[in-house]
Amino acid sequence: MKFFGEIAERAGVPSVMGEILAGILFGALFLDVETGIITFFAQLGSIFLLFTAGYKEVSLRDLRPAVLVAFIPTLTQLVFAFAFGFMLGKIFNFTFLQSLFMAVALSPTAIGVVIRILIDLNYLSSRPGLVMLSSAVLDDIIAISLLSLIVTFARFNRAPSALAVLTISGKILLFLLIMYILGKYFFPRLFVHAQKMHAKEAVFSLVVMTALFSSYLAELFELHATIGAFIGGMLISEIPLAKIPDVQSKVEGLAYGILIPLFFAFIGYSIDLYALVKAGIFVPVVTLLALSGKLIGGFIGSKAIGFNFCESLAFGAGVMPRAGIELVMLTIGRGIGIIGEEIFSAMVFMVIVSILISPSALKFAIQAERKNKTGNELKVG
Repeated sequence: MKFFGEIAERAGVPSVMGEILAGILFGALFLDVETGIITFFAQLGSIFLLFTAGYKEVSLRDLRPAVLVAFIPTLTQLVFAFAFGFMLGKIFNFTFLQSLFMAVALSPTAIGVVIRILIDLNYLSSRPGLVMLSSAVLDDIIAISLLSLIVTFARFNRAPSALAVLTISGKILLFLLIMYILGKYFFPRLFVHAQKMHAKEAVFSLVVMTALFSSYLAELFELHATIGAFIGGMLISEIPLAKIPDVQSKVEGLAYGILIPLFFAFIGYSIDLYALVKAGIFVPVVTLLALSGKLIGGFIGSKAIGFNFCESLAFGAGVMPRAGIELVMLTIGRGIGIIGEEIFSAMVFMVIVSILISPSALKFAIQAERKNKTGNELKVG
């Protein structure tokens, strides 16, 4: 997996592409492999993927001042992505729950892919780059919140009653309240004690235990484990003792060195190539709607806050890629029976296309913007 990931990195695309490809090849060569143990570690990988996203990539303190600036473009691109996803379900005669799931599944943006592209193009510190990053973080928080509702709705196998909706909402709010109290008052004290312990790697162990405990608590409240992991990661990202560089390095080593690549490889292994071919026209339609929803919504929203044409085009292109959280959502949807193999395989194909197209589109927009600025400076000079 890491070998294929390295090949992908050297080819200029995220390593997730190589890891998915490794899974596809493994599935083609070994069809009758017992997947019980692999599935277990892949599930751990999905938990640590969202945990590290919250722990490493989301800073609530830094997010607060950027929320107001990023709110409008985030709202527009989410609305368009959501609407296009729901419309896709209606075009193909999906049930209401399936259409709702498609709408939510098209909403996230791959934070890691966005950061990588912005850094490579030296664009992260620009105003559009900062707004783009803030919008990607907000995207994922909102999408995961919506997913928690859908996962709970799926247990009813029908549209829930008003009482059921209130019950679901109550459970979610209670879970968030408990997590907030733990994150505000309990976890910080726990990390202070862990740092004073003589036992080796006490702080690192506590970070890992927080990920697993948050996942378990979410399951107790009938949410999904990965949702709890994401929230747990966000909470301890505010605790300085939990983010000591040495501890972060060890968490990343466990997550990105072993578990997350296993998850992506398992995604590739799970793709049914026959089902992908059988999906037919659904494959290009879902790809077109998924990419255009983000591009159009992002362009309109960023224009509304004063970006010029090229900056708005860059913003729209930058929020197109999907990867980690999207793949977790698809795995959850398939696992609880909302979507089948054909839709799952088609959506994974769309994720791959988005990772390939977005960097080139973003690079084109940024280069066009820089040429315009150079031209304007020469005219003024």
